[in-house]
Amino acid sequence: MSDDDDFMQDSDQEQYDFEYEDDDEEDAGDVGIENKYYNAKQMKGDNPDEAIQEFLGMPALEDEKGDWGFKGLKQAVKLEYKLGRYDKAIEHYTELLTYVKSAVTRNYSEKSINNMLDFIEKGAEDEKAYHCMEKFYSQTLESFQSTNNERLWLKTNIKLARLWLDRREYTQLVKLVRELHRACQKEDGTDDPSKGTYALEIYALEIQMYADTRNNKRLKALYQRALKVRSAVPHPKIMGIIRECGGKMHMSEENWKEAQTDFFESFRNYDEAGSLQRIQVLKYLVLTTMLMKSDINPFESQETKPYKNDPRISAMTDLVDAYQQNDIHRYESILQNNKDVLADPFIAENIDEVTRSLRTTGVTKLIAPYTRFTLAFIAKRLKISVTEVQDIVSFLILDKKLEGKINQEKGTVEMDSRSDVNRTHALQEWTSAIGALSRTILDEGDGFKIDDSQSLGGSSMAGLLSTGNRGSGGAGHAAGFGKGKGSKKGMGFGAQVTSTVN
Repeated sequence: MSDDDDFMQDSDQEQYDFEYEDDDEEDAGDVGIENKYYNAKQMKGDNPDEAIQEFLGMPALEDEKGDWGFKGLKQAVKLEYKLGRYDKAIEHYTELLTYVKSAVTRNYSEKSINNMLDFIEKGAEDEKAYHCMEKFYSQTLESFQSTNNERLWLKTNIKLARLWLDRREYTQLVKLVRELHRACQKEDGTDDPSKGTYALEIYALEIQMYADTRNNKRLKALYQRALKVRSAVPHPKIMGIIRECGGKMHMSEENWKEAQTDFFESFRNYDEAGSLQRIQVLKYLVLTTMLMKSDINPFESQETKPYKNDPRISAMTDLVDAYQQNDIHRYESILQNNKDVLADPFIAENIDEVTRSLRTTGVTKLIAPYTRFTLAFIAKRLKISVTEVQDIVSFLILDKKLEGKINQEKGTVEMDSRSDVNRTHALQEWTSAIGALSRTILDEGDGFKIDDSQSLGGSSMAGLLSTGNRGSGGAGHAAGFGKGKGSKKGMGFGAQVTSTVN
């Protein structure tokens, strides 16, 4: 519990009655303990050792266990844990738990203990800290077992399950998760709607475990079951975890569209929760955009736009720009200069597919004009290895996107004659289409009007109005523009063209 929470809790418990008896001596004692508490808090930053001694001395100042002794022990435990004095922290935490049965109210003790465990969980950085955290959880469960506080029991066990997950102790985790599921069910074995929020947290832990162990079959079943829970109002971070794991599951199945949807929902939930994981998930969202070969910029949405220029995401932003422009050299340069992008195992595992797709597009465009080329030539132009070029060309041939043969001995590729025939046939169709268009416009048109012919040369145009072939020094032919014989609109216009033989 924070210091401000302590203050507010103290205020809530003040009693305002109309007693006129003199309790000056008792009040003076309370004021002395209170002053000692706040003086010790002032020393936490500069002199933590002395502050711990002051906090630990507070229980002795009370005639019987009360609020100030509880608060003093709580502050001492936090400081000791922060300083790495784990044995002392466990010892004084055990003493602290003796206060929860009668010295302080149930709600205050539950909130304080829960916040204490959150503090311990966030501060765990090494194996000794994890061992200490495990002791905290076991002591808490043992203490509250006799108080029938099911809510705190569930919260503490979920934290313990998270510890097993972090330490990859899946055997312990599976046993505990089964016990937690039973606690969230009614006597008839159906889900208890009043515990839907806890059920979702348990699902999130299981989903993470199966995502880590790559058990997609169990992961998919649990993911779909979690999305059907309607009786809960979960913390957005829990839904962020579930959606993130769902996105990774869809990625493993190459279901890019569903993965994109899940990563976007995960990002939105993490962002709402203020979790730093939102940046990593946003990178996954950009990755799926490239795998989908989408031209839509993932930073155009209202939720993602504020992060477009975030330095933590700039490398991925540049990557997607280069990808959408098919700029393979810029794409390779960005990856080369930002090694941290590949620090995430999930990105490193999937970015190869994006790179290969971009290189395949580059190879396809580069070889389009050629009927014969060397693998070394393509490798030099794209700045990749000859082996990689050979793999890409082989894939294109097997996928029927390229008709040719690879000569591995000479390192060359020759296109099949059928490809030439198809290319020639396509050119002939294109030429025929242009010819048909010209005939439609010119042969079946109205020709030039009189005003047009006068503007083109006046009386001198009369010498050109001819349907015969004239000329010297070579063969000539006339191309007619306008109506044919019998046209009521008048004569055609013939332009004589000659070709000279040298």
